[in-house]
Amino acid sequence: MFKRIVMSLTSALILAGAAEAQTITLRVLSQPSGSGLIAQQKEKPFFESLAEKTGLDIKVEYLPVDVAGIPDTDGLRILKSGLFDIVSIRGPQVSRDEPSILGLDLVGLNTSFEAGRKHMDAFKGYVGGRLESQFNAKLLGVWPAGPQVIFCKPQVKGLADLNGLKVRVGDQSAANFVAKLGATGISMPFGEVQQSLSRGVVDCAITGPASANSGGWPEATTTVLPVALQLAVNGYAINLKSWEKFSPEQQEKLAAAISELTGDIWSFSEELYEDAMRCNTGQTPCERGKPYALTEAAVSEADLKTVAAAVGEVSLPVWAQQCNAVAADCEESWKKTVGAELGL
Repeated sequence: MFKRIVMSLTSALILAGAAEAQTITLRVLSQPSGSGLIAQQKEKPFFESLAEKTGLDIKVEYLPVDVAGIPDTDGLRILKSGLFDIVSIRGPQVSRDEPSILGLDLVGLNTSFEAGRKHMDAFKGYVGGRLESQFNAKLLGVWPAGPQVIFCKPQVKGLADLNGLKVRVGDQSAANFVAKLGATGISMPFGEVQQSLSRGVVDCAITGPASANSGGWPEATTTVLPVALQLAVNGYAINLKSWEKFSPEQQEKLAAAISELTGDIWSFSEELYEDAMRCNTGQTPCERGKPYALTEAAVSEADLKTVAAAVGEVSLPVWAQQCNAVAADCEESWKKTVGAELGL
C-alpha cells in the first residue's frame, strides 16, 4: 500500500511539474527607465501583456537595463549569455561589440522616417545573420527612437558653430561627424547628460527631442538645431536557446506580436518627434511632454548638404573599416543593399 501511495504521489508530482514546465518564463532586459515615452507607453505595456496578446503560456519578467545595473553597452553580451531571454537592443551603444548594427543608421543616411524604413529593411537581414552567428540570437525587429538633433547650451545658428565645442554623441559615427566640424565627440550614458550640460562638461548633446524632453535637457540648454543626423536605431532580439523552447507555431505568434510592436513604435516615434519639438520650443499643441522655451535654429541648405555628404565622406569609410575588421563581407553586403539605392 505504501509503495502504491509513493508511486501515486510521484506520478502526481511529475504531472504537476510537467504542467508547470509548460509555462515559459521570458526575462526581458528593456530600455532605460528614464529614456522616454516609447519605453513607458509602448514597450513596457506590450511585454507586460504579451501572454494575453499572444495566447502563449508565458510569464514575462520585464526589467529596465538601468534598474538591473547593467551597462546598456553590454546588451549583446547579456543576450549571448542567456541571462536575459529578450533584450531591447540600443543600437549605438552595442555597436562596439557588433559594428554591423551601425550600418543601419550611419550619420547622414536616415534623415527622414521614410528613408530610415527603406535603409533599415535593406540591411537588417545581414545584421540578423551576424547576431545569429556571433551572439546566438535572433533579430525580431528594429525601430527608431527618432531623428537625432543637436541641443546646445551656448547659442548656435548652424553646424559651423560647433567648431571648438564638446558634443555628447551616441556612437562612433556621430563622433567622426562632429570631429570633421571641429568639435570633440564625447560618449556618455544618457542619464549623465543633463548634469554634464549644466556643469559645462559638454557644450552640446545629440538625441531625439522626446528623449531630451524626458531627460530635462532643455533646462540646461538654450538652442536646438533640428538637423536630423540619424534615427537612433534600436531593436529586439531573443536568445536562440530561448527561441527554441517554442514550437514553430508559437514562434510565429511571438514574432508576429513583436513585429506589430515595432510597427507601432515607428508610427509613435514620428508623432513624438513632432510633439516634442513643439514642447521644447514653447509651441502648441504640446500634448505629451513638458513645455520649454528653447530657441529653434533655422536649418540652412548648407547644413543639409553637409549632413547628406557625410555618408560618403565620413561615416561610411570609417564604419566600413571597423566592420570589415570583424566581418570581411560587411562593406560589400552594405553596398549591395543600402549602397545600391544611394549610388555608392
